[in-house]
Amino acid sequence: MREGQRVGEVGEPLRVALLSYRSKPHCGGQGVYLRHLTRELAELGHRVVVFSGQPYPELDRDDILLRKVPSLDLYADENPFRTPALSEYRDWIDVLEFAHMRTGGFPEPLTFSLRVLRELRKYRHSIDVVHDNQVLGYGNLAIPRLGLPLVTSIHHPISVDRRIEIEAAKTLKERFGKRRWYGFVDMQARVARRIGPVLTVSESSKHDIIRDFQAPPEQVHILPLGVDTRYFHPRGERVPGRIVAVASADSPLKGVSTLLRAVAKLATERDVHVVIVSKPRPGGPTDRLVGELSLGDRVRFVSGISDEELGELLASAEIAVVPSLYEGFSLPAVEHMASGTPLVASRTGALPEVVGDAAILVEPGDVEELAGVLGRLHDSPGERERVGAAGYARVQERFTWSAVARATVGHYEAAIARHRGRRPEGA
Repeated sequence: MREGQRVGEVGEPLRVALLSYRSKPHCGGQGVYLRHLTRELAELGHRVVVFSGQPYPELDRDDILLRKVPSLDLYADENPFRTPALSEYRDWIDVLEFAHMRTGGFPEPLTFSLRVLRELRKYRHSIDVVHDNQVLGYGNLAIPRLGLPLVTSIHHPISVDRRIEIEAAKTLKERFGKRRWYGFVDMQARVARRIGPVLTVSESSKHDIIRDFQAPPEQVHILPLGVDTRYFHPRGERVPGRIVAVASADSPLKGVSTLLRAVAKLATERDVHVVIVSKPRPGGPTDRLVGELSLGDRVRFVSGISDEELGELLASAEIAVVPSLYEGFSLPAVEHMASGTPLVASRTGALPEVVGDAAILVEPGDVEELAGVLGRLHDSPGERERVGAAGYARVQERFTWSAVARATVGHYEAAIARHRGRRPEGA
């Protein structure tokens, strides 16, 4: 370090705190983003500590610290919407979390923000900058008062998910339930308007954040995501007739029903099958649809697989599909392209921006068009090779995690520079 220079100044290693209320490492964009960004920040020499609620992240380096900020874990896969024992309650935030859940809401962004604010007070003198990974809870607004510069990532505003889920609801009771569940989105919008610099992943997401959250346009900066080419790359032979998608099976937003209906049409004439990386709820809408379409051994769901296994799966497919009704970026789209797999994607949200002319775009929700494109690709090895090669080349030019980390550090340094001179709370 140069004489007279402090930790946190431009060009010096930073002490970075990343906040994430849930951090599934292999699915869900927030957990994947956290895992790869922290690794690359550490590779650049910065000291990184992650504050996370359950499910906790998997971190790729031993020198990245994890400080657990446990919730009541009311949405654990093995026991969702559980009733905790009295002995599990530690304070008023736990009571708030349970009461909020029992009345149909989703409390985790709010309650995590309150808990992590308490933790940051303890460690504020060993942190140069805080990076909020789309928590956007009211507690975040107090972080700058601790003397800590704050940068926030919004991958896409959840207001879009809320709108699509409510439109998909079939009854008045379902619509009311969806509105209550997504009540936290109003909080996130209020926080986004006041939080300061926001990083987002595409021009489409920036537009939606400004429109739905009324965030100041000058505060929203575009920084695309990267792909881990250690795992996602071409691997040789592909399984004939295999179609692969990575999508949350029971979320209407992800368009899995459109894909299943298209595969069912295609399977009447061609020997195809689809592998979907997801875990549908037993008896849920996707599970029922598979039965209604009599897909049987034409569809397989896989979950809980490692990055290496996921990379092998994506590279084994003849065709990849992102059938979503909306995407703020779509890391799976980039992973498919990095694998050299020809991609068919919906013409919606940020997908046209992300894939450019390196994929075939179809109208979201259009079963006939998707089935037609899948059939054409299935019948044309030459077109599959051309589209796959174009996707692979686009990834090498635009999407690497090391570049994302370096650009993110630039935003950290700018936030620190703006914040210099403010006195921390209680100093």
